[in-house]
Amino acid sequence: MPRRPIHLSDAAETALRPALDTLRRELPAPGDFPPTVLEAAAEAARAPELSHKDVTELPFFTIDPPDSQDLDQAMYLERRAGGGYRVHYAIADMAAFVKPGGVIDTEAHQRVETLYFPDLKVPLHPPVLSEGAASLLPTNEKVPALLWQHDLDAHGVVTASTVYRALVRSRAKLNYAGVQQDIDAGTAEPAVALLREIGMLREAVEDERKAVSLMLPDQEITLKDGEFRLSYRTPLAVEGWNEQISLMTGMEAAKIMLKSGTGILRTQELRVPDPVPGLREIAKQLGIDWKHHMSYADLIRSLDPSKQNHAAFLHEATRLFRKADYTAFRDGALPPNQKHASIAAPYAHCTAPMRRLVDRYTGELCVAACALQAPPAWVLDALQDLPATMRNGKAGLADGECVDIVEAALLQHREGETFDAAVIDTDAEWVPPNPRTGLAYLADPPVMGKIKKASGSLVLGSSVRAKLEKADPKAGLKKDKILFSLP
Repeated sequence: MPRRPIHLSDAAETALRPALDTLRRELPAPGDFPPTVLEAAAEAARAPELSHKDVTELPFFTIDPPDSQDLDQAMYLERRAGGGYRVHYAIADMAAFVKPGGVIDTEAHQRVETLYFPDLKVPLHPPVLSEGAASLLPTNEKVPALLWQHDLDAHGVVTASTVYRALVRSRAKLNYAGVQQDIDAGTAEPAVALLREIGMLREAVEDERKAVSLMLPDQEITLKDGEFRLSYRTPLAVEGWNEQISLMTGMEAAKIMLKSGTGILRTQELRVPDPVPGLREIAKQLGIDWKHHMSYADLIRSLDPSKQNHAAFLHEATRLFRKADYTAFRDGALPPNQKHASIAAPYAHCTAPMRRLVDRYTGELCVAACALQAPPAWVLDALQDLPATMRNGKAGLADGECVDIVEAALLQHREGETFDAAVIDTDAEWVPPNPRTGLAYLADPPVMGKIKKASGSLVLGSSVRAKLEKADPKAGLKKDKILFSLP
């Protein structure tokens, strides 16, 4: 499933740190940056490679969680004369700071991605860059960026896109809650207010593509009177609108690279040719009222992932798609599979270069293609091996393990108790027709764990009284941390 942010109270963080430290050792997560990398980063921060057009007159703004400092993206939105919109979308230009083949580059290839844990993060690049000179913070007067310009018609459909190197300046560091409040109250600046208009149009375009998008709630874990407690924060609408700008850029990047004949895509295949009939059947089994006239996208936006049957549906929806991968190509030899199935279009990662290695390469490929130039040699030299490098990334595994740890903590010391639960997954795909293992989702607390049935079959969507056999946040990497049983 997509990444679900986890927030810990100070007491919960202290209690869970031993399990999180064990996870970091077993992954293993990278440690501190070597002194040579820190020295090179400090030098690069003082003297980046610049060949950028100055567009600091544009009043860019960022929208991120309040405590974020590694700001990859900034935007400025405006209406076009005659109708439609123009989206200026600045992406941090890490290539201006990272010398190909240098120590920062070598370290980034070993790290691959920033790893996020509930108590800390393990960054891809040294903070002097990712939270300093390269970040699109308003405290930085001029920051090198790859500046995307998307022209959209009145319906939100992209009519033209290009990207080039530019010096930009962010004028405001905004957060999701504040932006949502200002937009709802009608007090947002015009460029910020346009995010709702453009975002909703892009959601309609997404709906027409029959894309499958998922927005999961944040988990908040607290420790009070010796007991862990869980609450959820459902994503704000503005988070979806903001994501639409990033998705649009990734799709346009894919188009540009496919047209040029050289690039790297984020690809994904369907497990079944048409997922909607299967999704409708799952919704029926789980008691979700999916009106015949309602699109999949509208249904997803209506769900509350903190509810048992809604969370079960979201989990099952992800099983209709194979794991996403990276596909590289060059010199016009286009890959047979060019599409990302859940996005329902060709797509590329390109908007988070401070947190994901591949984005630096896609950015360079798109800049070169738009300038009608050959890609840099260092990009072409790395292209063939880049998919394998990205597969070595540990961000997805770390995210899943963190969720398992905090959810196991909620049930710790309650072995032997029985809970109301729903069966949200079974192994029927692998051992038909009598599946006996699967996943159970509790009503209270709302967590998920493995379930085994001694006899008979697990029935998807069924309500059960499940006995907790195990709840161990310290179980270790890829081990069952929660286990239920049924007679």
